[in-house]
Amino acid sequence: MADYHFVYKDVEGASTQWDDIQRKLGNLPPKPPAFKPPPFEPAPDPDSAPKDKSWIDAKTEDELDEHEDDLDDDRFLEEYRKKRLAEMKEAAKVSKYGSVMQISGSDFVREVSHAPQDVWVVVFLYKEGFPECGLLLRCLDELAIKYPATKFVKIISTECIPNYPDRNLPTLLVYHNGAGKANYVGLHSFGRRCTPEGVALVLCRSDPVLNDGQSGSEEAVLEGIRRQFIEKVVTEHEDDDEGGSSSD
Repeated sequence: MADYHFVYKDVEGASTQWDDIQRKLGNLPPKPPAFKPPPFEPAPDPDSAPKDKSWIDAKTEDELDEHEDDLDDDRFLEEYRKKRLAEMKEAAKVSKYGSVMQISGSDFVREVSHAPQDVWVVVFLYKEGFPECGLLLRCLDELAIKYPATKFVKIISTECIPNYPDRNLPTLLVYHNGAGKANYVGLHSFGRRCTPEGVALVLCRSDPVLNDGQSGSEEAVLEGIRRQFIEKVVTEHEDDDEGGSSSD
């Protein structure tokens, strides 16, 4: 039968009287401090956090709706909640577009004629294989991103208008409140060099077609378009001058 040896260990931090005497004489190192576990702290409860502006800013639209009753007693926070909801809804409205959407002839009435009343719609008539159409589409792609509150759609020309002449491509049609407001036939409508800035300036020549949803007023958007166009023209002239100088 095997021998079993038991090792008895005293409670951590315990000390005998003899050890205490030896420590006083310097024969033993100082007694280590007794282990103390850190105080217990319950996990933070999100619902118990103070409800202030930062708390509201961290919530989604659905969460703000759910906490409507929690803020009824605080008029300031309830008003701030309503303001945040309005900002979220406006931002969602602005981000509804942002690209040139492909439509078919059967989509035209729904996507263009029945578009929201406050939305301008730019319709791009095109056909594949036409370099001029590709150049204008690249400009429209950039404008659609920059002005997401304006709706851009593209449709094959003969699906929109039967027997539409290829010589008129590319063509832009502008609609607002279901009515046609302008049309631009051919790439020459947008100047010698078709650039996003030049197309934007032409589109907004008589109406505030483009809208970024953030500038606050039509005048601010138009002023920004004019400034970008002027900066583009100046840059092109400087590039032309540099090119001419290097060729001499």
